[in-house]
Amino acid sequence: MDDTIQSLQLGQISAVIGAQWGDEGKGKIIDILAENFDIQARAGGGANAGHTIVVGKEKHIFHLLPSGCLYEGKDIVLGSGMVIHLPTLIEEIETLRKVNIDVVPRILISRAAHIVLGYHKKIDAVMEDRRTGSGGKTIGTTMRGIGPTYADKAYRTGLRMGDLIDMSEDELKRFVQNSAVNAQKMFNCSVNSDEELKELLEAKKLLGDRIKDTVTYLQKMYKRGKTILIEGAQGTLLDIDHGTYPNVTSSQTTSTGALHALGLPPQSLKSCIAVVKAYCTRVGSGPFPTEVTGKRGDDLRERGSEYGATTGRPRRCGWLPLHDLERAINLNGYTHINLTKLDVLDAEETIPVYSSDDKFEELKGWQESTKGMTSFADLPEKAQEYIEYIEEKVGIPVSFIGTGPGREEVIMRATQPD
Repeated sequence: MDDTIQSLQLGQISAVIGAQWGDEGKGKIIDILAENFDIQARAGGGANAGHTIVVGKEKHIFHLLPSGCLYEGKDIVLGSGMVIHLPTLIEEIETLRKVNIDVVPRILISRAAHIVLGYHKKIDAVMEDRRTGSGGKTIGTTMRGIGPTYADKAYRTGLRMGDLIDMSEDELKRFVQNSAVNAQKMFNCSVNSDEELKELLEAKKLLGDRIKDTVTYLQKMYKRGKTILIEGAQGTLLDIDHGTYPNVTSSQTTSTGALHALGLPPQSLKSCIAVVKAYCTRVGSGPFPTEVTGKRGDDLRERGSEYGATTGRPRRCGWLPLHDLERAINLNGYTHINLTKLDVLDAEETIPVYSSDDKFEELKGWQESTKGMTSFADLPEKAQEYIEYIEEKVGIPVSFIGTGPGREEVIMRATQPD
Protein backbone atom coordinates (compact mmCIF):
# COMPACT_ATOMS: atom_id res chain seq x y z
CA MET A 1 0.00 0.00 0.00
CA ASP A 2 2.83 2.40 0.82
CA ASP A 3 4.42 1.68 -2.59
CA THR A 4 1.19 2.67 -4.35
CA ILE A 5 0.93 5.91 -2.39
CA GLN A 6 4.58 6.67 -3.10
CA SER A 7 3.98 6.15 -6.82
CA LEU A 8 1.31 8.84 -6.76
CA GLN A 9 4.05 11.40 -6.02
CA LEU A 10 2.07 13.41 -3.50
CA GLY A 11 5.17 15.38 -2.52
CA GLN A 12 6.31 16.95 0.72
CA ILE A 13 3.05 18.78 1.44
CA SER A 14 -0.33 17.42 0.38
CA ALA A 15 -3.81 18.69 1.16
CA VAL A 16 -7.08 16.77 1.35
CA ILE A 17 -9.93 19.13 0.49
CA GLY A 18 -13.62 18.38 0.12
CA ALA A 19 -14.93 19.20 -3.35
CA GLN A 20 -18.65 19.34 -2.51
CA TRP A 21 -20.74 20.55 0.45
CA GLY A 22 -18.73 18.66 3.05
CA ASP A 23 -19.45 15.14 4.35
CA GLU A 24 -17.58 13.68 1.37
CA GLY A 25 -15.65 11.16 3.48
CA LYS A 26 -12.36 13.04 3.98
CA GLY A 27 -11.59 11.28 7.25
CA LYS A 28 -10.99 7.90 5.69
CA ILE A 29 -8.48 9.00 3.03
CA ILE A 30 -6.67 11.16 5.59
CA ASP A 31 -6.44 8.15 7.88
CA ILE A 32 -5.03 6.05 5.01
CA LEU A 33 -2.46 8.67 4.00
CA ALA A 34 -1.47 9.82 7.49
CA GLU A 35 0.92 6.93 8.08
CA ASN A 36 3.06 8.27 5.24
CA PHE A 37 3.39 11.84 6.56
CA ASP A 38 5.33 13.23 9.53
CA ILE A 39 2.81 15.90 10.54
CA GLN A 40 -1.00 16.07 10.48
CA ALA A 41 -2.31 19.65 10.24
CA ARG A 42 -5.90 20.84 10.57
CA ALA A 43 -6.19 24.32 9.10
CA GLY A 44 -9.64 25.79 9.83
CA GLY A 45 -13.21 25.28 10.92
CA GLY A 46 -14.45 24.01 14.24
CA ALA A 47 -16.52 21.29 15.84
CA ASN A 48 -19.13 21.64 13.11
CA ALA A 49 -16.94 19.20 11.17
CA GLY A 50 -17.23 15.47 11.78
CA HIS A 51 -14.93 12.73 10.50
CA THR A 52 -15.73 9.06 11.05
CA ILE A 53 -12.91 6.51 10.88
CA VAL A 54 -13.61 2.77 11.03
CA VAL A 55 -10.62 0.61 12.04
CA GLY A 56 -11.57 -3.04 12.44
CA LYS A 57 -14.63 -3.00 14.66
CA GLU A 58 -13.78 0.34 16.25
CA LYS A 59 -15.49 3.54 15.07
CA HIS A 60 -13.80 6.86 15.90
CA ILE A 61 -15.57 10.20 15.36
CA PHE A 62 -13.47 13.36 15.44
CA HIS A 63 -14.71 16.94 15.37
CA LEU A 64 -11.54 18.92 16.09
CA LEU A 65 -8.62 16.50 16.08
CA PRO A 66 -7.23 15.62 12.64
CA SER A 67 -8.36 12.24 11.45
CA GLY A 68 -4.76 11.04 11.16
CA CYS A 69 -4.14 11.38 14.88
CA LEU A 70 -4.53 7.61 15.43
CA TYR A 71 -0.95 7.04 14.29
CA GLU A 72 1.66 7.25 17.05
CA GLY A 73 4.70 9.43 16.55
CA LYS A 74 2.96 11.96 14.29
CA ASP A 75 2.78 15.58 15.39
CA ILE A 76 -0.71 17.12 15.30
CA VAL A 77 -1.22 20.81 14.48
CA LEU A 78 -4.41 22.75 15.09
CA GLY A 79 -3.94 25.86 12.98
CA SER A 80 -4.78 29.51 13.42
CA GLY A 81 -7.82 29.30 11.15
CA MET A 82 -9.59 27.03 13.61
CA VAL A 83 -12.20 27.96 16.18
CA ILE A 84 -11.90 25.55 19.10
CA HIS A 85 -14.57 24.51 21.56
CA LEU A 86 -12.35 23.36 24.41
CA PRO A 87 -14.77 20.95 26.14
CA THR A 88 -15.20 19.12 22.81
CA LEU A 89 -11.44 18.93 22.29
CA ILE A 90 -10.89 17.60 25.81
CA GLU A 91 -13.67 15.04 25.33
CA GLU A 92 -11.97 13.76 22.15
CA ILE A 93 -8.64 13.54 23.96
CA GLU A 94 -10.20 11.57 26.82
CA THR A 95 -12.02 9.26 24.40
CA LEU A 96 -8.72 8.34 22.76
CA ARG A 97 -7.06 7.83 26.13
CA LYS A 98 -9.65 5.14 26.87
CA VAL A 99 -8.25 3.15 23.94
CA ASN A 100 -4.67 3.85 25.06
CA ILE A 101 -3.92 6.66 22.62
CA ASP A 102 -2.58 9.82 24.28
CA VAL A 103 -2.34 12.65 21.76
CA VAL A 104 -1.57 15.48 24.20
CA PRO A 105 2.24 15.18 23.94
CA ARG A 106 1.93 15.40 20.14
CA ILE A 107 -0.52 18.33 19.86
CA LEU A 108 0.58 21.83 18.90
CA ILE A 109 -2.26 24.36 19.08
CA SER A 110 -1.88 27.71 17.37
CA ARG A 111 -1.77 30.71 19.69
CA ALA A 112 -3.93 32.51 17.10
CA ALA A 113 -6.76 29.95 17.00
CA HIS A 114 -9.94 31.37 18.50
CA ILE A 115 -11.94 29.81 21.32
CA VAL A 116 -15.62 28.95 20.97
CA LEU A 117 -17.40 29.82 24.22
CA GLY A 118 -20.83 28.82 25.44
CA TYR A 119 -22.35 32.17 24.57
CA HIS A 120 -21.33 31.73 20.94
CA LYS A 121 -23.53 28.65 20.72
CA LYS A 122 -26.48 30.48 22.23
CA ILE A 123 -26.05 33.44 19.91
CA ASP A 124 -25.94 31.00 16.98
CA ALA A 125 -29.36 29.64 17.94
CA VAL A 126 -30.83 33.11 18.52
CA MET A 127 -29.64 34.39 15.15
CA GLU A 128 -31.07 31.38 13.31
CA ASP A 129 -34.38 31.92 15.08
CA ARG A 130 -34.38 35.63 14.19
CA ARG A 131 -33.90 34.80 10.53
CA THR A 132 -37.08 32.77 10.44
CA GLY A 133 -38.92 35.21 12.66
CA SER A 134 -38.26 38.05 10.21
CA GLY A 135 -39.54 36.00 7.31
CA GLY A 136 -36.12 35.00 6.06
CA LYS A 137 -34.68 31.56 5.42
CA THR A 138 -32.46 29.64 7.79
CA ILE A 139 -28.83 29.04 6.90
CA GLY A 140 -28.90 25.54 8.35
CA THR A 141 -26.18 26.17 10.93
CA THR A 142 -25.06 23.31 13.17
CA MET A 143 -25.58 25.54 16.23
CA ARG A 144 -21.98 24.92 17.29
CA GLY A 145 -21.22 28.63 17.69
CA ILE A 146 -18.90 28.71 14.70
CA GLY A 147 -20.26 31.82 12.95
CA PRO A 148 -20.43 34.01 16.09
CA THR A 149 -16.86 33.02 17.00
CA TYR A 150 -15.59 34.03 13.57
CA ALA A 151 -17.63 37.23 13.91
CA ASP A 152 -15.80 38.03 17.15
CA LYS A 153 -12.56 37.30 15.33
CA ALA A 154 -13.48 39.88 12.68
CA TYR A 155 -14.56 42.36 15.37
CA ARG A 156 -11.19 41.77 17.08
CA THR A 157 -12.96 41.02 20.33
CA GLY A 158 -12.47 37.26 20.47
CA LEU A 159 -10.53 35.12 22.91
CA ARG A 160 -7.58 33.28 21.38
CA MET A 161 -5.67 30.23 22.57
CA GLY A 162 -2.66 32.44 23.29
CA ASP A 163 -4.83 34.51 25.65
CA LEU A 164 -5.55 31.36 27.62
CA ILE A 165 -1.93 31.17 28.76
CA ASP A 166 -1.13 34.89 28.72
CA MET A 167 -4.09 36.03 30.85
CA SER A 168 -4.29 35.58 34.60
CA GLU A 169 -7.30 33.88 36.15
CA ASP A 170 -8.71 37.29 37.12
CA GLU A 171 -8.32 38.57 33.56
CA LEU A 172 -10.06 35.50 32.14
CA LYS A 173 -12.83 35.91 34.69
CA ARG A 174 -13.42 39.53 33.66
CA PHE A 175 -13.47 38.53 30.01
CA VAL A 176 -16.15 35.86 30.41
CA GLN A 177 -18.20 38.09 32.70
CA ASN A 178 -18.15 40.94 30.20
CA SER A 179 -19.02 38.50 27.40
CA ALA A 180 -21.99 37.26 29.43
CA VAL A 181 -23.25 40.81 29.95
CA ASN A 182 -22.93 41.62 26.23
CA ALA A 183 -24.67 38.39 25.21
CA GLN A 184 -27.55 39.24 27.51
CA LYS A 185 -27.85 42.81 26.24
CA MET A 186 -27.57 42.10 22.54
CA PHE A 187 -29.13 38.66 22.21
CA ASN A 188 -31.13 38.19 25.40
CA CYS A 189 -29.39 34.91 26.20
CA SER A 190 -28.09 33.95 29.61
CA VAL A 191 -24.57 32.58 30.09
CA ASN A 192 -23.09 30.85 33.11
CA SER A 193 -19.81 32.75 33.33
CA ASP A 194 -18.62 30.65 36.29
CA GLU A 195 -18.96 27.49 34.19
CA GLU A 196 -17.21 29.19 31.26
CA LEU A 197 -14.28 30.16 33.49
CA LYS A 198 -14.05 26.66 34.94
CA GLU A 199 -13.83 25.13 31.46
CA LEU A 200 -11.12 27.59 30.41
CA LEU A 201 -9.01 26.86 33.48
CA GLU A 202 -9.36 23.10 33.02
CA ALA A 203 -8.23 23.41 29.42
CA LYS A 204 -5.33 25.66 30.45
CA LYS A 205 -4.16 23.04 32.94
CA LEU A 206 -4.28 20.21 30.38
CA LEU A 207 -3.18 22.02 27.22
CA GLY A 208 -1.36 25.16 28.33
CA ASP A 209 2.10 23.94 27.36
CA ARG A 210 0.78 22.69 23.99
CA ILE A 211 -0.17 26.19 22.80
CA LYS A 212 2.57 27.26 20.40
CA ASP A 213 3.59 29.49 17.50
CA THR A 214 2.58 26.84 14.96
CA VAL A 215 3.49 29.00 11.96
CA THR A 216 7.15 29.10 12.99
CA TYR A 217 7.04 25.38 13.79
CA LEU A 218 5.55 24.39 10.41
CA GLN A 219 7.93 26.63 8.48
CA LYS A 220 10.90 25.07 10.27
CA MET A 221 9.62 21.56 9.60
CA TYR A 222 9.02 22.45 5.95
CA LYS A 223 12.61 23.67 5.56
CA ARG A 224 13.87 20.49 7.22
CA GLY A 225 12.06 18.37 4.64
CA LYS A 226 9.38 16.97 6.96
CA THR A 227 6.21 15.84 5.19
CA ILE A 228 2.93 17.51 6.08
CA LEU A 229 -0.62 16.32 5.42
CA ILE A 230 -3.16 19.15 5.50
CA GLU A 231 -6.71 18.30 6.50
CA GLY A 232 -9.44 20.51 5.13
CA ALA A 233 -12.76 20.95 6.92
CA GLN A 234 -16.21 21.22 5.33
CA GLY A 235 -16.15 21.44 1.51
CA THR A 236 -15.36 23.86 -1.29
CA LEU A 237 -19.01 24.67 -2.01
CA LEU A 238 -19.36 25.88 1.59
CA ASP A 239 -16.48 28.37 1.34
CA ILE A 240 -17.36 31.78 2.75
CA ASP A 241 -16.13 33.48 -0.46
CA HIS A 242 -16.68 30.90 -3.18
CA GLY A 243 -19.55 28.79 -1.90
CA THR A 244 -23.32 29.04 -2.22
CA TYR A 245 -23.60 32.15 -0.05
CA PRO A 246 -25.36 32.73 2.34
CA ASN A 247 -25.76 28.99 2.90
CA VAL A 248 -22.08 28.51 3.62
CA THR A 249 -19.78 28.03 6.58
CA SER A 250 -17.89 30.95 8.15
CA SER A 251 -14.37 30.08 7.05
CA GLN A 252 -12.32 29.49 3.92
CA THR A 253 -12.49 25.83 2.92
CA THR A 254 -10.22 25.75 -0.13
CA SER A 255 -6.58 24.66 -0.37
CA THR A 256 -5.37 28.26 -0.52
CA GLY A 257 -7.42 29.07 2.56
CA ALA A 258 -5.83 26.12 4.36
CA LEU A 259 -2.30 27.22 3.45
CA HIS A 260 -3.06 30.75 4.63
CA ALA A 261 -4.47 29.50 7.94
CA LEU A 262 -1.39 27.34 8.57
CA GLY A 263 1.09 30.00 7.50
CA LEU A 264 2.56 28.00 4.61
CA PRO A 265 3.47 29.57 1.25
CA PRO A 266 1.38 28.69 -1.83
CA GLN A 267 4.30 27.08 -3.66
CA SER A 268 4.78 24.59 -0.82
CA LEU A 269 1.69 22.59 -1.80
CA LYS A 270 2.78 19.77 -4.10
CA SER A 271 -0.49 17.84 -4.40
CA CYS A 272 -4.14 18.32 -3.57
CA ILE A 273 -6.68 15.52 -3.30
CA ALA A 274 -10.32 16.20 -4.13
CA VAL A 275 -12.68 14.15 -1.99
CA VAL A 276 -15.85 13.55 -4.00
CA LYS A 277 -18.80 11.29 -3.34
CA ALA A 278 -19.83 9.04 -6.22
CA TYR A 279 -23.11 10.93 -5.87
CA CYS A 280 -23.67 14.12 -3.87
CA THR A 281 -25.13 15.21 -0.53
CA ARG A 282 -25.88 18.40 1.31
CA VAL A 283 -26.91 19.15 4.89
CA GLY A 284 -29.11 22.10 5.75
CA SER A 285 -30.55 24.80 3.54
CA GLY A 286 -29.35 26.12 0.21
CA PRO A 287 -29.49 25.32 -3.50
CA PHE A 288 -28.98 21.72 -4.59
CA PRO A 289 -29.86 21.47 -8.31
CA THR A 290 -29.15 17.73 -8.60
CA GLU A 291 -31.10 16.74 -5.49
CA VAL A 292 -33.32 13.68 -5.81
CA THR A 293 -36.36 13.38 -3.57
CA GLY A 294 -38.90 10.70 -2.84
CA LYS A 295 -38.13 7.00 -2.50
CA ARG A 296 -35.01 7.10 -4.66
CA GLY A 297 -33.49 9.84 -2.54
CA ASP A 298 -34.50 8.05 0.65
CA ASP A 299 -32.91 4.83 -0.59
CA LEU A 300 -29.64 6.63 -1.33
CA ARG A 301 -29.68 8.12 2.15
CA GLU A 302 -30.22 4.79 3.84
CA ARG A 303 -27.68 2.87 1.77
CA GLY A 304 -25.09 5.58 2.32
CA SER A 305 -25.95 6.12 6.01
CA GLU A 306 -26.26 9.78 5.16
CA TYR A 307 -26.72 11.30 8.59
CA GLY A 308 -24.39 13.97 9.94
CA ALA A 309 -21.54 12.74 12.15
CA THR A 310 -21.79 15.97 14.14
CA THR A 311 -25.55 16.62 14.25
CA GLY A 312 -27.21 13.39 13.19
CA ARG A 313 -29.28 15.37 10.70
CA PRO A 314 -30.40 13.51 7.54
CA ARG A 315 -28.49 14.66 4.49
CA ARG A 316 -30.17 15.64 1.25
CA CYS A 317 -29.03 13.30 -1.52
CA GLY A 318 -28.62 13.74 -5.26
CA TRP A 319 -26.47 13.03 -8.27
CA LEU A 320 -22.94 14.07 -9.13
CA PRO A 321 -22.74 17.63 -10.59
CA LEU A 322 -19.60 17.75 -12.73
CA HIS A 323 -19.90 21.50 -13.26
CA ASP A 324 -19.45 22.01 -9.51
CA LEU A 325 -16.54 19.58 -9.47
CA GLU A 326 -14.82 21.49 -12.29
CA ARG A 327 -15.25 24.72 -10.34
CA ALA A 328 -13.73 23.09 -7.27
CA ILE A 329 -10.82 21.81 -9.37
CA ASN A 330 -10.11 25.32 -10.63
CA LEU A 331 -10.30 26.80 -7.13
CA ASN A 332 -8.10 24.21 -5.40
CA GLY A 333 -5.68 23.01 -8.05
CA TYR A 334 -6.57 19.38 -7.47
CA THR A 335 -4.12 16.75 -8.70
CA HIS A 336 -5.98 13.58 -7.66
CA ILE A 337 -9.57 12.53 -6.94
CA ASN A 338 -10.71 10.31 -4.12
CA LEU A 339 -14.14 9.02 -5.19
CA THR A 340 -15.95 7.78 -2.10
CA LYS A 341 -18.93 5.49 -1.53
CA LEU A 342 -18.99 3.87 -4.96
CA ASP A 343 -20.73 0.86 -3.40
CA VAL A 344 -23.75 2.99 -2.49
CA LEU A 345 -24.61 3.11 -6.20
CA ASP A 346 -24.51 -0.68 -6.61
CA ALA A 347 -28.30 -1.02 -6.66
CA GLU A 348 -28.94 1.72 -9.23
CA GLU A 349 -30.19 0.68 -12.67
CA THR A 350 -29.22 4.05 -14.10
CA ILE A 351 -27.03 6.82 -12.70
CA PRO A 352 -27.78 10.42 -13.71
CA VAL A 353 -24.82 12.80 -14.02
CA TYR A 354 -24.89 16.54 -14.70
CA SER A 355 -22.05 17.55 -17.02
CA SER A 356 -19.97 20.71 -16.98
CA ASP A 357 -22.34 22.50 -19.36
CA ASP A 358 -25.39 21.54 -17.22
CA LYS A 359 -26.44 18.84 -19.64
CA PHE A 360 -28.06 15.80 -18.10
CA GLU A 361 -26.67 12.38 -18.97
CA GLU A 362 -27.81 9.00 -17.72
CA LEU A 363 -25.24 6.24 -17.42
CA LYS A 364 -26.02 2.58 -17.01
CA GLY A 365 -25.62 1.16 -13.52
CA TRP A 366 -23.81 -2.10 -12.79
CA GLN A 367 -26.26 -3.65 -10.27
CA GLU A 368 -23.53 -5.81 -8.80
CA SER A 369 -21.77 -5.53 -5.44
CA THR A 370 -18.55 -3.55 -5.29
CA LYS A 371 -18.46 -3.71 -1.48
CA GLY A 372 -14.95 -4.14 -0.12
CA MET A 373 -13.24 -4.43 -3.52
CA THR A 374 -9.57 -3.41 -3.57
CA SER A 375 -8.73 -3.84 -7.27
CA PHE A 376 -9.95 -1.67 -10.12
CA ALA A 377 -9.83 -4.65 -12.48
CA ASP A 378 -12.31 -6.52 -10.27
CA LEU A 379 -14.95 -3.79 -10.50
CA PRO A 380 -17.96 -4.44 -12.74
CA GLU A 381 -17.43 -3.10 -16.25
CA LYS A 382 -20.09 -0.40 -15.85
CA ALA A 383 -18.54 0.76 -12.58
CA GLN A 384 -15.19 1.11 -14.35
CA GLU A 385 -16.89 3.07 -17.13
CA TYR A 386 -18.51 5.41 -14.59
CA ILE A 387 -15.12 6.23 -13.07
CA GLU A 388 -13.47 6.64 -16.46
CA TYR A 389 -16.32 8.92 -17.56
CA ILE A 390 -15.63 11.22 -14.61
CA GLU A 391 -11.89 11.24 -15.38
CA GLU A 392 -12.52 12.08 -19.02
CA LYS A 393 -14.88 14.94 -18.21
CA VAL A 394 -12.77 16.69 -15.55
CA GLY A 395 -9.24 15.73 -16.59
CA ILE A 396 -8.09 14.58 -13.14
CA PRO A 397 -7.22 10.95 -12.31
CA VAL A 398 -9.41 9.08 -9.83
CA SER A 399 -6.59 7.67 -7.73
CA PHE A 400 -8.62 6.44 -4.75
CA ILE A 401 -12.01 4.70 -4.84
CA GLY A 402 -13.95 3.97 -1.67
CA THR A 403 -15.88 0.69 -1.64
CA GLY A 404 -17.02 0.70 2.00
CA PRO A 405 -16.46 2.49 5.32
CA GLY A 406 -13.50 0.41 6.52
CA ARG A 407 -9.89 1.56 6.24
CA GLU A 408 -9.09 -1.42 4.01
CA GLU A 409 -12.11 -0.98 1.71
CA VAL A 410 -10.43 1.18 -0.89
CA ILE A 411 -8.96 0.87 -4.37
CA MET A 412 -5.72 2.76 -5.02
CA ARG A 413 -4.59 3.32 -8.59
CA ALA A 414 -1.04 4.41 -9.32
CA THR A 415 -1.98 5.03 -12.96
CA GLN A 416 -5.15 5.06 -14.97
CA PRO A 417 -5.98 1.80 -16.69
CA ASP A 418 -5.38 1.55 -20.45
